[in-house]
Amino acid sequence: MENRIRELRAIRRISQAELADTLGVSRQTINALETGKYDPSLPLAFKIAKLFGLKIEEIFLEGEA
Repeated sequence: MENRIRELRAIRRISQAELADTLGVSRQTINALETGKYDPSLPLAFKIAKLFGLKIEEIFLEGEA
């Protein structure tokens, strides 16, 4: 699943570590999300969406099957 986390994080000028601390996950989790190696749990997706003030579907984009 594609996502805009890296882009949104860059706009806010926050590091992976800062985002991870805010969300209560590891920096490695943020890296895995950004590189598409990990899909978040629904609670984590909601936390990310709330943090960026967007809807989940504005952050996580359905890729081609």
